[in-house]
Amino acid sequence: MEKRCTESEKYHNIEKALKESQEQYRKIIDEIPDGYTEFDLSGNITFANKSTLSMTRRSIEELIGMNYKVFLEKRTIKQVYLVYNKVYTSKVPVKNFVHEILLKSGEKRIIECSISPKEKEGRIIGFRGIWNDITDRKQTEQALVNHRCRLEAIFGSVKEGIVAIDTHGRLIDMNKQTSAICSIAYERLIGLPFLRPTLSCSKSCQAVLKNTLLKKTTIKEHQIRCNRQDRPQQVVNVTSSPLLGPNDDFMGAVLVIRDMTRLLGLEKELQERYRFQNIIGKSKRMQEIYDLLEVLTSLETTVLISGESGTGKELVARALHYGGSRSCKPFVAINCSALSESLLESELFGHVKGAFTGAFRDREGRFQAANNGTILIDEIGDVTPLIQLKLLRVLQEKAFERVGESIPQHVDVRMIACTNKDLREKVHNGEFREDLYYRIKVVEIRLPPLRERIEDLPLLAAHFCRLFNIKFNKSIKGVGNEVLAKLMGYPWPGNVRELEHAMEHAFVFSNGNILTLDHFPMEIIEYERFDKPTFAGSQKKVRLQTHEIFEALKSTNGNKSRAARVLGINRRTIYRKISKARSSEHIEE
Repeated sequence: MEKRCTESEKYHNIEKALKESQEQYRKIIDEIPDGYTEFDLSGNITFANKSTLSMTRRSIEELIGMNYKVFLEKRTIKQVYLVYNKVYTSKVPVKNFVHEILLKSGEKRIIECSISPKEKEGRIIGFRGIWNDITDRKQTEQALVNHRCRLEAIFGSVKEGIVAIDTHGRLIDMNKQTSAICSIAYERLIGLPFLRPTLSCSKSCQAVLKNTLLKKTTIKEHQIRCNRQDRPQQVVNVTSSPLLGPNDDFMGAVLVIRDMTRLLGLEKELQERYRFQNIIGKSKRMQEIYDLLEVLTSLETTVLISGESGTGKELVARALHYGGSRSCKPFVAINCSALSESLLESELFGHVKGAFTGAFRDREGRFQAANNGTILIDEIGDVTPLIQLKLLRVLQEKAFERVGESIPQHVDVRMIACTNKDLREKVHNGEFREDLYYRIKVVEIRLPPLRERIEDLPLLAAHFCRLFNIKFNKSIKGVGNEVLAKLMGYPWPGNVRELEHAMEHAFVFSNGNILTLDHFPMEIIEYERFDKPTFAGSQKKVRLQTHEIFEALKSTNGNKSRAARVLGINRRTIYRKISKARSSEHIEE
């Protein structure tokens, strides 16, 4: 009897241990975040964990014994059957099988499952399935696909080219318009540097992108002449901005390219090219200068700009620089007439520590600062023979030596020179090197004084009105007809610079909507030389009073040539009139 009890207890203990093992197994299975389900060969559920219950929105009583067809649509039943049959015949598990299931509410969920055979003694008795609800992930993926399709539709509809590059300059993406504007194949560039050496253009936008990558700042509306071999007149405006990630992480740059060729062509046709960069004028002489500038911007040749003070020589130099391939590189200007020889040498070429008294440290010169860019040598006619020699060497050898140093420094600089002197006369007088003169005068641009293009004055006056309205926060519409007539009758010895200062003077004193004569400087108001506005070559004979001649001489420190220009007569005439002034109160030209 005792023996039988012992066997009963043993059986009970085994049964208890098995039950505990099953409970432990279920506990472990229930803790799995993915759904775990077992099926018999007929497709009926024999086991399901808590995640499966949560996923299907059903109780354990509802699921156990339920056939797989209950929670599938008709079109999905065959698809699922074929997969399970494949596992049964091949005994090989299937992973990442995606299909939809139906909840009691009719809601559809997308699951990704891995199916493996359940075997006993070498034969398959059912199936095990690991389920993962990927509905949210699929919806997110679909939303991203839809979002990208919308973006592609938007990018495809805009006329601008859009380019995205990473921090190393490699292309991430671009739209079709970029392919047309830049004449490049989209598929061949992904993952490669956007501006490769093989591209047949000036690659000027490379400097814009590099600037954004380096400084992480936006560069707006930078105009570039592409110099494409198949479309040499193409001009684009580019805007480069930082490309930021979700957490404002710097990921690269975005370049927006707007083709301005047709627009600029129309504007050029409509406005008869009244403007080039910041230079304004519609006169025939200015149109000729614009044509010359368009040719010179794409070349690297040295240019000499000559003209009287105030005619805008530096503006022309800047137009040459900013219209060419060096536009994103430095533009450095230096006025040679304002410095002594020793200071000018140091400013141009730099010096090393101890080169002279006061040289406490090494200093970079203007040529080094302008490396890869443009240097403007203003008033080159005033430099000494030593500086002339050093400038000649830079032009010929692209090298110079800092003051106090014998090691050559090599630079790649385009040099533009300006002067208000007659360099040919200075060469003739032995004051300027002939070899340097011909080296800098590869192409000369002669700027006419304002009195020789007086028809440009209304345009210039309108330009300065816009400029000073912004500066002084005013809303002045312009100048009256009486004022315009007076301005066009004045000889403007100080040229455009004098006009600018006169307009600024008028803005300071004006509180109305129109500039009147009372607002302008006295020398313009009281000037009575001309009877009415005249253009170059159409001046009438007028009477000059003696005191006007001597006032002009006094204002020019006795310089008869400058006095003659102020009065609008030639130098020989002024000699003749001075002689006549002794015997006559009035002198007729």
